[in-house]
Amino acid sequence: MRYLLVFLFLPILVFGKVKPGIDVLLEENLSLLKGKRVGILTNHTGLTSKLDHCIEALEKRAKDFSITALFCPEHGLFGSEYACEKVKDNKYKGKIPVYSLHGQVRRPTKQMLNKIDILIYDIQEIGVRSYTYASTLFYAMEEASKHKIKVLVLDRPNPINGELVDGPMLHDEQRSFIGYINVPFCHGMTIGELASFFNKEYKIGCELTVIKMKGWERSMSYKDTGLSWIPTSPYIPESDTPLFYASSGILGELGLVNIGIGYTLPFKIIGAPWIEAEKFSLALNKQNLPGVLFVPYYFKPFYGLYKKEDCQGVKIIVTNSTLYRPLAVQYLIIGLLKSHYPKEFNTTIKNLSNLKKSSINKVNGNRTILKWIQEEKYIAWKMIEFEKEERKAFLNKRLKYLLY
Repeated sequence: MRYLLVFLFLPILVFGKVKPGIDVLLEENLSLLKGKRVGILTNHTGLTSKLDHCIEALEKRAKDFSITALFCPEHGLFGSEYACEKVKDNKYKGKIPVYSLHGQVRRPTKQMLNKIDILIYDIQEIGVRSYTYASTLFYAMEEASKHKIKVLVLDRPNPINGELVDGPMLHDEQRSFIGYINVPFCHGMTIGELASFFNKEYKIGCELTVIKMKGWERSMSYKDTGLSWIPTSPYIPESDTPLFYASSGILGELGLVNIGIGYTLPFKIIGAPWIEAEKFSLALNKQNLPGVLFVPYYFKPFYGLYKKEDCQGVKIIVTNSTLYRPLAVQYLIIGLLKSHYPKEFNTTIKNLSNLKKSSINKVNGNRTILKWIQEEKYIAWKMIEFEKEERKAFLNKRLKYLLY
């Protein structure tokens, strides 16, 4: 029995309970807010480990400071707005102004910042470059620097983990709201580490303080943290969805196959009426990518691409999260779709609008990937190996910004 008890408690001893930055701020660092007019950039994911919202938790403790403004990113303060939908300004409890940074403006204006001494950022990120919450923080840091306003980032876990680095870098000409700093598509950093990276590498000069988590280790997936997962946006419902977003999100931009959007498994499946599930899964598995298997899958989307049509394809199964490379997975799928279904593939690519091409380039961070997709015959392994040396250089550069 004694040995059984040791075994049962071993995961707790290894991983412990992670305290996000908001917990640490409330318990140890509230003096940073004393006498300050506080603005908070947050949304529905800004919760304590006990699931109290950071706004309410700070309101209860606001004896020596005041909360004068709130800011929200894409999807709004409560996470209910669709992707790309404009979010309107509002008021919290009818009194505190809520300024949208995904509506008429994407940067806080001088007027919005007028009654703020310190800006707190507390939002759960998903660990990929193209997710806009990080860009909203970087825009806010640039504006805060101009107006001599302090920024306090409450750190949260990278839900994929803090070790996986994969995908191409961001070329300067592709810099945009869906990719604002030159890091790989999967960067393996927390939002606090990214903020420090951005502040120094881009010479922003913001007066930045990061409140570190307690108990987080780089090898942890979100499930290891002991924290409850709150869907960060409508299509990121589960704590492992970010890993799959990195595995098929770029593929989805092509408009070629359904990637589970409009079905119950966003980013975890790919399919179309013209794919043969058994043959395609066999072809993918023959490539022997480490850490992954592709299982034949049949589904009928409720809405979106191929709505109510019988689709065949594959479900992505991660067999070894240490070896798994999400960008390698989706570039392999793209390459084999081109070689096995050239008619459907080439027709779709030929009909891409200039706006869609621009979007694909921005998400990839370069023009090279789309050029290969359009012009080359065998592309999978070229895309997988693309900018391998640049990723190695990034791993060295990021070392001085790692907090854990």
